[in-house]
Amino acid sequence: MLLLAVEIIEDRFCWYHCLRETRHKVYCLEERKLPRSLAMDMELDKISNLPGHIIDKILSLLSIRDAVRMSVLSSKWRFKWVTLPYLVFDNRCVSISSQDQTLVKNKLVNIIDHVLLLHTGPIHKFKLSHREILGGSDIDRWILYLSRTPIREFTLEIWKGQHYKLPSCLYNCQSLIHLELFNSLLKPPPTFKGFMSLKSLDLQHIIMAQDAFENLISSCPLLEKFTLMNFDGFTHLNIHAPNLQFFDTGGVFYDVNFKNTFLLATVSISLYEDITNDKNLADGNSSNLLKFFAHLPRIQRLEIQSYFLKYLAAGDVPGKLPVPCIDLTHLSICVNFSSVEENLTALCLLRSSPNLQELEMLARPEEQTLLETSTTLWKKEHWNYSFAHLQVVKLTGISGVGPQLDFINFLLAYSPVLEKMTVKPASGDGAWELIKDLLRFRRASVRAEIIYLDP
Repeated sequence: MLLLAVEIIEDRFCWYHCLRETRHKVYCLEERKLPRSLAMDMELDKISNLPGHIIDKILSLLSIRDAVRMSVLSSKWRFKWVTLPYLVFDNRCVSISSQDQTLVKNKLVNIIDHVLLLHTGPIHKFKLSHREILGGSDIDRWILYLSRTPIREFTLEIWKGQHYKLPSCLYNCQSLIHLELFNSLLKPPPTFKGFMSLKSLDLQHIIMAQDAFENLISSCPLLEKFTLMNFDGFTHLNIHAPNLQFFDTGGVFYDVNFKNTFLLATVSISLYEDITNDKNLADGNSSNLLKFFAHLPRIQRLEIQSYFLKYLAAGDVPGKLPVPCIDLTHLSICVNFSSVEENLTALCLLRSSPNLQELEMLARPEEQTLLETSTTLWKKEHWNYSFAHLQVVKLTGISGVGPQLDFINFLLAYSPVLEKMTVKPASGDGAWELIKDLLRFRRASVRAEIIYLDP
């Protein structure tokens, strides 16, 4: 009995898999000369007598359509689905394969209405993600229903149409621990005081006012994980979150300010557009780099993508950060090797990460005059610096120009425990010359392996 349950849980078998297993065991029993009726009764009895928590686990791993189908197994399963605390409505819950989008949408609405009408008990998780669903009164009605339950996880993904304006009743869900929104317009009411229990927030393709955004983040005191992608309505990422540990963002913005984020360990930031000429960048001698790291004493994993290194390079770039990032073990940087400022900023980060173990560098090509300073920056040997813990290096988009080769040579010369360096060029042009250059560079580590990957 337990073996059957584990198989269903681990492999997420649908109801017919369970029936097929039952038929197989009945056949085996028949080979032992047991009466067929007795064999079937024994197997059905095993299914009926599965512990309640195992039945709940099995049903939670199925789509709502398959969970309802499981009611045919036995009387104990018949109405189990109406008490499921986890409801997921996605592309699997509509069985018809019609090209009529209206028909599919109406079918989905009827299913959700029917499930919520018959449901008894608490709803802890509700997820709606279907390609044919549009924001409107139907979703308003479902959210109003959910706001009267102790909902803990709410996911709403609108894949078509305009941004869906969330009803004000959603902001009354104070039991929320996880909130995930896609293609939504957020406008919290003036009475909104925050989500006091929220630990995970995922916002993608959203519209929100600047003050509303800042108030939302600062009013979630337990927030630990925050994902923000493709946003509009605000341009300054002012993050005040004392318990935040994970932050991942990508979009167009002018500024990033962390405040009281001393637990933040994983940060990934991608600035999609070059806004370095904007008036909102660092003024005078101020440094975006220093400001950025002022509240990140425990950073362990940092990813700097697209144009964000160019943002960090604005203002005065020090040779080292005032406080080294002693916990930083993984660093990923997208850099324009033809830019002196970006090279200096990357060098500052490397010299401020004494315990770095993994380094990823993505060369960002730009049409820019190659300055002599950038070609000699990585050649200076009087720094006497060593990457004492660097083991893995990945270089992508390399074209083999001078600064890039100098950087590779620099890493190989100052990484005594390096184990593997992977190099993937932007194109196959000059591949053989690049390989010859890689082979002739001196290596501080006798175990260092250089792997060349075709573009």
